[in-house]
Amino acid sequence: MIRILLVEDDKNFSFIIQSSLEQMIGGYEVVTASNGKEGLEKLAQAMFDVIISDIEMPVLDGITMVQQIREQYPRLAIVFISGRTQAKDVIQGYHSGADLYLKKPFLPEELDAHIQALIKLKQASAVTSLSENESTESVYSIGTYRFYPAQSKLCYQDEQQSLTHKENLILEMLCRRKGQTVSRDEILSSVWGTADFYSSRSLDVFLTKLRKYLSQDMRIQIKVLKGVGVCLVDSIC
Repeated sequence: MIRILLVEDDKNFSFIIQSSLEQMIGGYEVVTASNGKEGLEKLAQAMFDVIISDIEMPVLDGITMVQQIREQYPRLAIVFISGRTQAKDVIQGYHSGADLYLKKPFLPEELDAHIQALIKLKQASAVTSLSENESTESVYSIGTYRFYPAQSKLCYQDEQQSLTHKENLILEMLCRRKGQTVSRDEILSSVWGTADFYSSRSLDVFLTKLRKYLSQDMRIQIKVLKGVGVCLVDSIC
């Protein structure tokens, strides 16, 4: 079932869209948020296949929300639904990172058709990208895991873990030099742009998360060598 995050401050319109999509053949699971801030919070808590968002909203607008989403989820399908119909508004929507800009009003069936077409396009793009990545050796084996940095995905058997932008960058740096020690300053400068105390503490948090993601294979370790750096090792490297 396709999971949708619907970000819309008009409660009546949100209810109509949610109900219509959930009643369609094949079905959708629709989670709602009333503004961009709440949308980001919901996205941090669960995985979604498509984000559908209005633009003009209180607290945090749709443009700003989508720009932040794109930093962590470059391939997530995003649709703007908006009453803004001028060319400059459509252009701004696409420049912010949306895949589709749908002008209000529209029929739920029209939205359904756009979603289905967009998902097919994304799936085809992912298959093509995956094939290209395999051929250029940009897929990393970590024990029994497979790491796809272009998709920000870490796979274990049939399970997939989506990585945030920083998690993805850190893990790719460690994979490129697996078995070698990467200095903390190098990681901090590349990922945070600074090597201050706060970014260093953040790095420790991210390393803890990556260890958890890789915990199903006991042969994998992310070692922190005090005063030296970080090393990714597994028993078959």
